[in-house]
Amino acid sequence: MSYDTVKKKLDNGKLVILDGAMGSELEKNGAQMDKDLWCGTSSIKFPEIVKKVHEDYINAGVDVITTNTYASTPISMRNYGYEEFIEDYNKKSVLIAKKAVEDSKKDIAIAGSVSASGSFYKLGIKKMIPGFNEQLKILTDEGVDLIILEAMSSQADIVQAMIECSTKINMPVWLSVSCVIDDSTNKVMLGYNDSMDAPPEVYENFEKSLVKFSKLHKGPILIAHSNINVTGRAIKIVKKNFNGVVGAYPNVGFYKKPNWIYEDNMRPEDYLKEAKSWVKNGSQIIGGCCGIGPNLIKSLSKLKL
Repeated sequence: MSYDTVKKKLDNGKLVILDGAMGSELEKNGAQMDKDLWCGTSSIKFPEIVKKVHEDYINAGVDVITTNTYASTPISMRNYGYEEFIEDYNKKSVLIAKKAVEDSKKDIAIAGSVSASGSFYKLGIKKMIPGFNEQLKILTDEGVDLIILEAMSSQADIVQAMIECSTKINMPVWLSVSCVIDDSTNKVMLGYNDSMDAPPEVYENFEKSLVKFSKLHKGPILIAHSNINVTGRAIKIVKKNFNGVVGAYPNVGFYKKPNWIYEDNMRPEDYLKEAKSWVKNGSQIIGGCCGIGPNLIKSLSKLKL
């Protein structure tokens, strides 16, 4: 396992396929979601299902799989009374991913997910930073091949804090953020929309945010956990304003705590069609987020032909 193959592809202008949803696929395969940590407990309670989901993506032809650590952030685990298990949950998630790659005998990179899950804004940035640093250290010490900062749903200053923390590690770092369309202006905004019960969260003009992020972060920037209808527009904005690798992994459906509600109307051929437009507009990394499973990710292999 190493990042070398992925880097070589990106440097040569080739496509890299990222995996799809973790939480919603775990649930689909029988893992029970935790009312507080969502899929964060699955690596301990349902390790065989976590491994199966990784294997399903590997068999679908991905280049990169992502650890099941999005919801097991130190901030969230402390908030919900899991503090003593922070290292165990994160380390076990890396171990499962490594075993899935080892058993596949394929050259697959492992991305360690460091997220802003549980980073409630009322905490203040200073109280969030130790949690970001802690999870970064655990995952890098355990031997992931790259870090993906899954900062989607976060305000710009939280994203910036995560980026600044990641500059302290000696490892490739990808950044993912989410976007929404502001109905009043029809502009692409930093924000998110994944709830059936609440209106979209709209933060600030995405182009304005991107200028801030690109001053700190030079690795790939991906549009993640965003509706497909905004993903294409957001990719164009990143490509226009950022001199680096661009990627996308959108979602399909809605979150109703603690479950992901599927909208099972996306066919593989439809997802492939959308992905082709993202590649045409400059994306080199394509995958999926909540609601995007192995059947849709498998369709992306045709982009490599």
